[in-house]
Amino acid sequence: MALDKQTSLLLLPFHKKWTMDGTVVENENRMIRNLNFSVLHGAPWSIGILMGCDLHNWKKKSTKSSKSYSIDMIFLGGKDDREALTLAKRIARDPRVKLTLIHLISDQEPVKAVDWDMMLDVEMLKDFKENEVGDGCNVTFTQEVSNDGTQTAKFVRSITADYDMIIVGRRCGVESVQTTGLLEWSEYPELGVIGDLLASMVLDSRTPAAFMDGESSHLPYGNETLEICIFLPPKVNSAGVWEDTPSTILTYSVPLLELQILLIFLFTHLVHAIFKPLGVTYFASQMFAGLILGQIQGLRRIFYAEDYLGLETIETASLLGFSMFLFLMGVKMDLKMAFTTSGRSVLVGVISLLAPMLVGLAVYQTYKEPEQTKTLILERLMGITIESLTSSSVIAHLLTELKILNSELGRMALSSAVVCDISTLVLVYAISSWQRWTVSPLLAGAHAAVMVMFVLLIFFLFRPLMFSIIRGTTEGRPIKDVYIVIIVIVALGCGVFTTKFNQSALIGPFLIGLAVPEGPPLGSDLVNKFQCFVNGVFLATYVTTSSMTIKPWLLFTDLTTLKFSLLNIVFSFLAKFISCFVASFWGMMPFKDSLAFALIMSCKGVVELSYFVSFRDIEYMSKQAFSIFTLEVLVNATIIPILVKFLYDPDSRKYAGYQKRNIQHLKPNSELRILACVHRPEHVSALIDVLDITCPTKESPNVVYALHLIELTGRDTPIFIAHSRNEKVVKGSFKHILAFRQYEENNRGFVTVNEFTAISPPKLMHEDICTMALNKQTSFILLPFHRKWSIDGSIELENSVIRNLNCNVLNRAPCSVGILVTRSVDEWVRTPMKVLRSSFYSISMIFLGGRDDREALTLAKRMAYNPRVKLTVIHLITNEVHVNDMNWDMMLDAEILRDIKHNRSSNVCNVMYVQQVSNSGLQVARIVQSIADDYDLIIVGRRHGMDSVQTAGLSEWSEFPELGVIGDLFASTDIYSSASVLVVQQQNYVD
Repeated sequence: MALDKQTSLLLLPFHKKWTMDGTVVENENRMIRNLNFSVLHGAPWSIGILMGCDLHNWKKKSTKSSKSYSIDMIFLGGKDDREALTLAKRIARDPRVKLTLIHLISDQEPVKAVDWDMMLDVEMLKDFKENEVGDGCNVTFTQEVSNDGTQTAKFVRSITADYDMIIVGRRCGVESVQTTGLLEWSEYPELGVIGDLLASMVLDSRTPAAFMDGESSHLPYGNETLEICIFLPPKVNSAGVWEDTPSTILTYSVPLLELQILLIFLFTHLVHAIFKPLGVTYFASQMFAGLILGQIQGLRRIFYAEDYLGLETIETASLLGFSMFLFLMGVKMDLKMAFTTSGRSVLVGVISLLAPMLVGLAVYQTYKEPEQTKTLILERLMGITIESLTSSSVIAHLLTELKILNSELGRMALSSAVVCDISTLVLVYAISSWQRWTVSPLLAGAHAAVMVMFVLLIFFLFRPLMFSIIRGTTEGRPIKDVYIVIIVIVALGCGVFTTKFNQSALIGPFLIGLAVPEGPPLGSDLVNKFQCFVNGVFLATYVTTSSMTIKPWLLFTDLTTLKFSLLNIVFSFLAKFISCFVASFWGMMPFKDSLAFALIMSCKGVVELSYFVSFRDIEYMSKQAFSIFTLEVLVNATIIPILVKFLYDPDSRKYAGYQKRNIQHLKPNSELRILACVHRPEHVSALIDVLDITCPTKESPNVVYALHLIELTGRDTPIFIAHSRNEKVVKGSFKHILAFRQYEENNRGFVTVNEFTAISPPKLMHEDICTMALNKQTSFILLPFHRKWSIDGSIELENSVIRNLNCNVLNRAPCSVGILVTRSVDEWVRTPMKVLRSSFYSISMIFLGGRDDREALTLAKRMAYNPRVKLTVIHLITNEVHVNDMNWDMMLDAEILRDIKHNRSSNVCNVMYVQQVSNSGLQVARIVQSIADDYDLIIVGRRHGMDSVQTAGLSEWSEFPELGVIGDLFASTDIYSSASVLVVQQQNYVD
């Protein structure tokens, strides 16, 4: 139409609509903005975009001819400014108009040759400088000095409230000293840098503005622009050193993406290296790195270049990576925990969501504005919801980093967070869909029905298919790569599907992850293949680039929004913290542990950050509110881990109790409670045979707690299964459980066995063992040695995970501990039980003195009650002992040896007491070597930290300190022996 009518000026409205008071945005129309871009891109005539929020006052003025209009025109130079000045000059002919022309100049601009544009600018300004615009025109000409973009922004802000309308040129592609640095922060490229400043200040000024574009220009990238310009074929890989100029390398997407990821990697690790000694987590360091990168203009241009190639590439990569992170988070989340958790965890999970939600709604009602827009209502409701949630993934990452994932505190926090997480997902979906229901109930209902069908399809069709994949995989073999690839493709495809129905692209991958059977083999294979790269590269990229978009200077643009957001943050945090503290403390949790638990439940992380980023991108949240809430996430993620470390330090806590839980101090005719730990199948028969010769009777039965330890892979949440109450058997545990049940059946009436399976990280397995030993009040923990021998006596396998576990248990155990070293694969420890019942065991106990040796001798005496056991007690003495050296330990040693020396116990048979003199470690080594192959089982005390004449010089050559010096000799490769060795350490109880 403009072409047919031969128009000279096309006037377009801005895509944003403000309320009457100009305080908030009432509506944004993407279609109008896209239309404006399209017209700017192709129109052969001049174009003006009119933006304003106080048009009602203009309407009032237009009805009163006596009113005057104060109009300002800001001139920097160029064809767009000349076009705008021509329009302002025409408007000035109206006697009601008072025009002010402000010419922004720079006194630091370098002298350059006068070009044609400058000559036209001078000619255009001549009439205004000489006040020869026309008769009756009220025109004022002023010059203002500005040497950078900051000064220009301050000046523009200072005059916005002084005029009824401001006219500026778009000046697309024109650079000048006065606008230095403004282009990088431009939110609306279609308005130009000066127009963009006015658009960001219009909320305060309520001054309409017009932006002129002389003719069509290259379309720039905008946050909401759908039309983009790309090279065909795309410039992906550069030719490297063969390029004409090295600078063109960064115009290709792959080298630019590599440079961006490298910068992110360097900055995040540098910041983390600085902050880690202070207790700052890696996630918080990533946010700090992004905040710093966003403020350094030189580095920011790499990510936000003028052609927007860098922004487009890095945002695509980070969003893809975060989609994979959510997929893996769903894989690792144990959804059944929300339905099988304890009542206290459910109560805490519900309270931790409802308390801050109700308090946030109370704050919302208190500061509710009389005529607030739907956009503002939705923004505040979403802020209240996200501040109320507790993400199980965030909690799991925090507990893992603090190394308390397997503690009782960590288990309760995780189970409560899962309940809160599931409730929040439903709540967030309901609130985000509210606006669609108010606009078009029919369409929103159709979308909701499709999403329900989508979820049902995932869990009732796709999940059974994955179980069939697991059943078709041979036990112990990995899942075929083709299935892994198909599952990942389906997850990403579901992200595309959910966007078609006005849902986030992140929901689809997360739901597919929830449907994947957790744990081995499928869940663990997915996690093992993708977690390292996703968390190490893509997730760091997502967090850092999201933090780069934080604009701290926007915090104070709207004081009402700032006030409400801060009150919501503070009161929601207090409500969650106090409710979780009261619920846990009321449940008999210690005071400091309750404080730590409340802080953990109040922690924020990457999930909350992703919510804020998504809501900002789909315009449910303003940039000011986004900056406020993301900075709150940063502060929260920085401070809370430090406070939790201060309140709850697992390394400083001792499992050693005030009661004596060991074999020596066990009451007569009381049950012996033993915790037997199993890692591999070969451990089962050896442990069972040792348990069998402890001589359980009706008066003193054995209560055995068999614990199968499995490394945690493919899930976030540790699992603890009691098979005596829950018939679910973890894959790989069935044979172990069957063997212990058979042992119980063979000793009916004398032995009670309870089977358990613990799936946890290797570094935290000792927490499972010590916690169970403490809860079950066991007297003895039986652990397998980490080394496995072959038939010919050579070392077949060494497991460092088992060794570290044994050392941790020895340091923290609440009862006595024994480590069983099995060197033979064909002797008595491997003999079938029926044969053992008709054979004799030859057992030796080497006694030097000390509480560990006394505990070992007590256990040996209990074994000697078995008529099939021949016990030999070898007492190593030295002839250098003086009377003055007698102490309490030596008196206790003499007392416990008295019955053995005189064989006074009528129940003990086949016991021999032998004394051997040893005055040095060398003599002890020779004695050990001489008896190493004479017995089936040798029992020794660990005697950790004890020095004696008999063992002088041996500790310096010790290979396994956890076995003590005598046990280390028997486990040495220098001694060939088929005997098994049991090293005993007595409980470290508090006197």
